Amino acid sequence: MNKPGLTYNTEKEQIVISEYGRCVQEMIKKLPEIEDREQRTEAAKYIISVMVQMNPSIKQSSDYEHKLWDHLYMISGYNLDVDSPFAPPIPVEQQSKPQHIGYQNNDIKYGHYGQYLIKMIEAASQEENDEVREALAYSLASQMKRNYLEWNKSVVNDQVIIDDLKTISSGRLIITDESRLNSNNDMPGKGQQQPKQQQQQGKKKKKKVPNLKANMNNPNNPAYKKRMQELGKM
Repeated sequence: MNKPGLTYNTEKEQIVISEYGRCVQEMIKKLPEIEDREQRTEAAKYIISVMVQMNPSIKQSSDYEHKLWDHLYMISGYNLDVDSPFAPPIPVEQQSKPQHIGYQNNDIKYGHYGQYLIKMIEAASQEENDEVREALAYSLASQMKRNYLEWNKSVVNDQVIIDDLKTISSGRLIITDESRLNSNNDMPGKGQQQPKQQQQQGKKKKKKVPNLKANMNNPNNPAYKKRMQELGKM
């Protein structure tokens, strides 16, 4: 339904920088209509102050004034002739797309162990000394359990760790004694509860404060008898 004087925002010009709103954008679009350069510059400075009020978070930046003037030029379509304290931005630099940084193509099959641990396993598998390689195998297996518990259940089957270690190292790192691995209770897994001693640590028992008034009224209390003797009642 079309009514005279009624328009929708979807029918209007797209907002260049939404943080400042449509009213600020319309004010900036009117700046070139001011013929006097000094008046046009003063109007631009006033709009800058309004832009700060509309987007106060920009003041967190050390060079926020420079950014405000750049935004002023950008909203105007780089068609603004005023005495700016900063050099006008170049449209080509502002509109050019940043270079794509690319994506990593690493295998994430064992991502729950972490890429650094995978690299450590691959490096340890190249060790020629059997004793050193065996010691590294148990150390890496224990670390694999810790990393596993960070992303999975609170309990992990040691055989899963042993099989994964053997697979990642291409059969070079083999665990023969499961008892040498850290138990699940020693791992910082999920769902573990602190021992009752730790939970109760810091809880101080309240000392029972004797009721002096009640004791003084007790005839069997020696203090009561002494008090009565002093008053001459006994």
